[in-house]
Amino acid sequence: MSWDMSALLQGSNNLDFQHQLCVTLLQEFERSGNLSLLNRAIPLLQSTVNATPHRPGADELPDRLNDLGIAFKLRYQRSGELHDLNASISACERALRLTPDLSEKRHYRLSNLAAVLCYRFSHTTNLRDLNESIETHQKGVQALPQGHAYLAQHLVSLGNAFRFRFQHTGDLSDIAEAISAHQRAVHLSSVGALNACKPGWFSLPQLLHTLGISFRTRFSRTGMVSDVEEAIAAGTRAVNLMPEYHTSFPGLLNSLGNSLQTRFQVTNSLSDLDQAISVHQRGLKLTPPGHADLHLFHTNLGNAFKNRFNLTGEISDINEAIARARSAVQLVPHSHCECPLWILGLANALQMRFVMTGDIRDIDEAILNGERALDLLPKGHSRLPEFHTHLGTYLDTRAGATGNSEDIPTARSHYRSAATCEVGPPTGRRQAAKIWARRLCLDEPDSPEILEAFDTAIRLGALLAGLDQSIEERYASVADASAFALEAAAAACRLGEPEKAVEWLDHGRCLVWNQLSALRTPLNDLQAYDSALAKKVIEMSRLLEGTGSSRERMHSGMSLSQKISVEDEARSHLRHAQEWEELLEEVRAIPGFENFLRQSPCSALLENLPSSGPVVVINLNEERCDALALLSGLDEPLHIPLPNFSLKTAKKNRSDLSDQLVSSGLRTRQVDAEPDWESVGRPAPTPYIHKRDAGRRVAQEILSGLWKEVVKPILDTLGFSRIDRSSGEIPPRIWWCPTGALSFLPIHAAGVYGVAESESILDYAVSSYIPTLTALTKGIKNPQPIDDKISGLFLTAQPNAPGATPIPGTTREVQAIHAKATDLGVRASKVEGNDITVDECIRYLERFSSVHLASHASQNAANPLQSKFLFHKGTLDLATIMRGNLKNADLAFLSACQTSTGNEKLSDEAVHLAAGVLAAGYRRVVATMWSIGDRHAQEVAVSFYNYLWDRRREGSGSGFDGALSAYALHHATQQLRSRLDSSEASLLAWIPFVHFGN
Repeated sequence: MSWDMSALLQGSNNLDFQHQLCVTLLQEFERSGNLSLLNRAIPLLQSTVNATPHRPGADELPDRLNDLGIAFKLRYQRSGELHDLNASISACERALRLTPDLSEKRHYRLSNLAAVLCYRFSHTTNLRDLNESIETHQKGVQALPQGHAYLAQHLVSLGNAFRFRFQHTGDLSDIAEAISAHQRAVHLSSVGALNACKPGWFSLPQLLHTLGISFRTRFSRTGMVSDVEEAIAAGTRAVNLMPEYHTSFPGLLNSLGNSLQTRFQVTNSLSDLDQAISVHQRGLKLTPPGHADLHLFHTNLGNAFKNRFNLTGEISDINEAIARARSAVQLVPHSHCECPLWILGLANALQMRFVMTGDIRDIDEAILNGERALDLLPKGHSRLPEFHTHLGTYLDTRAGATGNSEDIPTARSHYRSAATCEVGPPTGRRQAAKIWARRLCLDEPDSPEILEAFDTAIRLGALLAGLDQSIEERYASVADASAFALEAAAAACRLGEPEKAVEWLDHGRCLVWNQLSALRTPLNDLQAYDSALAKKVIEMSRLLEGTGSSRERMHSGMSLSQKISVEDEARSHLRHAQEWEELLEEVRAIPGFENFLRQSPCSALLENLPSSGPVVVINLNEERCDALALLSGLDEPLHIPLPNFSLKTAKKNRSDLSDQLVSSGLRTRQVDAEPDWESVGRPAPTPYIHKRDAGRRVAQEILSGLWKEVVKPILDTLGFSRIDRSSGEIPPRIWWCPTGALSFLPIHAAGVYGVAESESILDYAVSSYIPTLTALTKGIKNPQPIDDKISGLFLTAQPNAPGATPIPGTTREVQAIHAKATDLGVRASKVEGNDITVDECIRYLERFSSVHLASHASQNAANPLQSKFLFHKGTLDLATIMRGNLKNADLAFLSACQTSTGNEKLSDEAVHLAAGVLAAGYRRVVATMWSIGDRHAQEVAVSFYNYLWDRRREGSGSGFDGALSAYALHHATQQLRSRLDSSEASLLAWIPFVHFGN
């Protein structure tokens, strides 16, 4: 089409005609991309606007201002000139001001203004523009009734703005809002969807496209596999619905390719990468020259080649990746806000090729590009830590290849900058802090900066498991956090800083239980100061406990409306987490409450130690093994190196013991056709020794090694002496807090057995375990007297839970304990089998200070709050127990199998029932390390309670106090031991009973 402007306008001063001509020019520009049409339309539109009078209520001037704003926006998209964008915003703002609140066009004006504000944010990264864009979009959505034809358009734009803000700030609530908006848009557009593929951005395929991008974006933060599967499903459907001739088709292919690449991060499957490359190549082939997103398509194809190179090592792949990265950089002006990203992508590819070929020119160019990208990145950008970390990696790579020592401190400075940056998600900053700490340990092992580096990493590690995530997501987030705490503690011990070692082990382990325990902290002081505020804290903590444990996960079999419901629940959880943080800030602003629910430093922990014996934390790391003993009255931990014990030894002991338990039927792996005793609990079959271990006494060897290399050196340093049992002397207490592989070994039974001069920890002290020091000191700091009205014991036996092996001994066990309690006048209640439901059980737990649960147990390592006890009528899980009002909880005897076994992958997160019951509020717990026999369980339980009741305080009436429970279990297991012989099977019968807590 040919445009002769003078001929069209000759002899006409009709403003309507001029405006319509401008609209036609804009439409033709959008069709052809001919920039000269746009350059003609803009001055004509300006002239039309200037000549149009303002008449209140009339549409002419706001319509023309709106179109002028659109014209400037279109030119900005081609030119990248900020003045065009500012002119667009100015015109759109004026158009909106002149549009009446009740006008049908107001939503359209709001949408246009919000869009150009979002563009300016992309150019300047000024967060105020993006915040204003979101607010303006929200007003546009609110201005439309449900089902309006343009509502989907507004929702998708609003979702995009939320996604941009998430990418800038890392706030998970923003990406949740983005997904919710995009899901609603797809839902609204689904009717008549197959006819919605005509030209225009907001057809169903485009809505699916944006939804997929948002799911993929959230995956980058959370790593939830369901998100990337949703992204691929949405992207695939979008591509299938969109005709290939559509101008947006290449963009849809590009997005699908990115989602396939993202799934590759999870699957490491070459087929995902090959498919991604094919999809990207197809999209690039269909993209016309001069397309605004051409640089993006080159980059993403290059990333796919880069990922395939990592998998296959084919040099042609990395060469192709570099070529694509160079094309992207050449296509983007330096003023473009995304230019630093493409430059960094080129640098990464060059570094990878250097590692392959050793061509020094590649790593030199990578460093230059890394520095250039960092210089161009706006200050305060959320990806700043990532850029620093990459540049540090390039410098480290060159130092390793050339021996250039000057690169090493520069690299460390970049890691430090990344770790201490105030922006960006904690995951990347923590990774940089770990590298920073480890580099210092290698390069300057005596540097005091090591403490700062580890301190930073531990602090950031605690942020990974945010309350805005479900319990399962939190455990996935902290999979390696606890192990790093052990590494940090080893460094602190080497540097002579035992206080730091204690602090890091307490703050860096059992992160999820620490959170849940904090939510249940008594608020006596706060209630006395401000009861209303304390009530808010309590109510919010209850909400977070519930939503964190019960969130439903999205899956492919769900309908869209069901998925929307799941996302709504997730957004509600996020809001609760944000309100919790706001409440904490409010409390901490009160004088005297500055450290409210903050993790305690070592000095504070030392102030609340038990007086009846030491607490011994044992840190086990590849580098060394150390015990840290804390005693009431000492102002610093006592450091006891254990040079004769190693991580290698602990792992071998754990493996050998596990094999012994399997062969004895006390713990079963899924092999051959043996029954799964681990899932059904007790009873275990008669123990026997595996042929492979015939003649070898595995348990005795392990216990002997623990005694000689770990426990006896600690006792000697602490000055413990052997107890003369005949004298009636009361043995001291000792609390063990083992770490790593030691968590699975029976320290409480360490000793030399089966010889004339046998000796063990049982001759020196009464042992208890704690998951963390805070778990113990918290109860000492905030002692809660037991209400006399609920002081007593509730017992339940569940011998015939559906689907589980019958355990008739539980009935005899509970009946014997209850009969003796009744004879002595102890307040006790017994309900068995079908006579009790789970809900009724919770009411009993609230009415009695102590509980004896004799049943099958099932542990869930992925989500410990779903670990449970099997009842005839349902299951009693930890999440349900925690929702009970257990403020007077005292003692829990878990007479079931493997209730303190834990999980090897999360050895320092104490993912077992015993730790969960402690976190629920019980002060002390009796549990089992492996499967127990019916008869032995009954004997230990009856002996345990007889000991307690024989030593009840005078005047206690019908009350029941579990304060002597550790001594009671010590006595009961000794009684069982005395009735057995010294065989391996007998050892395995009495050792599994353990005591946790105070």
